Amino acid sequence: MSADRRVLRALTGLLLALFVSTLASTVVSTALPRMLHDLHGSATQYTWVVTATLLAATAATPIWGKLADLISKKVLIQVATVVFLAGSVASGLAQNAEQLIAARAVQGIGVGGLQALVQIAIAAMIPPRERGKYSGYLSSVTSVSTIGGPLLGGFIVDTSWLGWRWCFFIGVPFALLALVMLQLTLRLPVTRRDNVKIDYWGATLITGGVSLLLIWVSFVGDAWPWASWQTAAMVGGTLLLLGLATWVETRVPEPVVPPHILRQRTTALAILGSLAAGTAMYGAAVFLSQYFQISRGHTPTEAGLLTIPMMAGILVASLVAGRMISRSGRLKPYLITGAVSLTAGFVILGFVTATTPLWLISVAMVAIGAGVGMTMQNFVLVVQNTVALTDIGAASATVAFFRSLGGTIGVAVLGAVLARQVADGTAAGVPAATAYGDATGLIFAVSAGVAVLGIVAAVLLPSITLRTSLDRADALKAAAVAADTADGAPPLDAVRLDDTRRT
Repeated sequence: MSADRRVLRALTGLLLALFVSTLASTVVSTALPRMLHDLHGSATQYTWVVTATLLAATAATPIWGKLADLISKKVLIQVATVVFLAGSVASGLAQNAEQLIAARAVQGIGVGGLQALVQIAIAAMIPPRERGKYSGYLSSVTSVSTIGGPLLGGFIVDTSWLGWRWCFFIGVPFALLALVMLQLTLRLPVTRRDNVKIDYWGATLITGGVSLLLIWVSFVGDAWPWASWQTAAMVGGTLLLLGLATWVETRVPEPVVPPHILRQRTTALAILGSLAAGTAMYGAAVFLSQYFQISRGHTPTEAGLLTIPMMAGILVASLVAGRMISRSGRLKPYLITGAVSLTAGFVILGFVTATTPLWLISVAMVAIGAGVGMTMQNFVLVVQNTVALTDIGAASATVAFFRSLGGTIGVAVLGAVLARQVADGTAAGVPAATAYGDATGLIFAVSAGVAVLGIVAAVLLPSITLRTSLDRADALKAAAVAADTADGAPPLDAVRLDDTRRT
């Protein structure tokens, strides 16, 4: 069997697992208004149904990454799939909004594991330069699940004999099939690091600090005033927890967010760009479907269809960019182009109202989709290209951590701003559809400002040529051998062998 065919067989189960995790995030987007209506949930709980998954995924991602440096990546992917299954079933059986949010948090732990571990497994199988050839499959799966998710969710909600609970149950057979395929097709060497320790304190403190901040953002100005003891307690608690987290991360032997990774210019800029792209992407996915239904009066199925331009942009841009990157080995031009496209799309959406022509919104969605397609996976690839294979789990998880963190904070903050703007507008006598359309334009203008950070990160990145070896150590060794040969010196291996004989 050829090498390409073996890789494709191994990718089958991985891509199905990735399909399941992405579908879980997108299938609920068009169903949320109906879901929260049936469960008598509030506007704040609407946001937290999404935020709970992202926050749990954020907290769990670095732990999954550390474990991937310690034990079998295949076993971890299967464990993450089982956790995802448990969360999906619990979400489908929820009887109120609180239970749904808790179940979505469990689901998020599995989603975080799957999305991080699939990237880690692929990085352990395929050299960075060759990954572009396979990015088409990766992007196709992501695009199909992203495009099909809202459509499927809308169809399920609009079908009386199914109901919104099947938005969660629908992923169960796919997850079970992924477990079987992973067992049959995935063969990965276990690359262990000695004395790996899990930084539970760091993960707990960071998650606690971010959670407290998001709770304050969600309720300030509504449940309590800005100048209140609740504000002082929550903001002070956030600063204390994050301060302690910083202290812990600089002292533990295996920090959940390794400072040495953050101190490197290349990885720090890639993380910044990934954070900006994650914030923008999650905001677009959550609030566009809501806008089409509430402000424009479309059904869930129609709202799913209207998001196709963005998903088409992701598919085409990622396929073309992946092939071009694989040929040239150069990333920076595509990262800059993608970041500019992403920002331009959000600038257009910043002018959205309840009466904006749908063709103009479609143009903006294509630009956003193209931006996501050229930046999201490639910022991860920048970091994977920089570190050794033994650190690939921690490095990939760090990028995924900040991307999820950006999405979590972005959805919570933008959701809180949206809810307050709509409430102020309706209180002033503005029709609900108009108030919602105007508020949506405001949050997308904020998203454009965040997306500018991606442009800054991409421009400041040094020129990067992807290595053709699987491990960075192999690339350095090959470069040393080439340099020795060019100088007329004996090859590095020959020198080491000769030294060994003399010893």
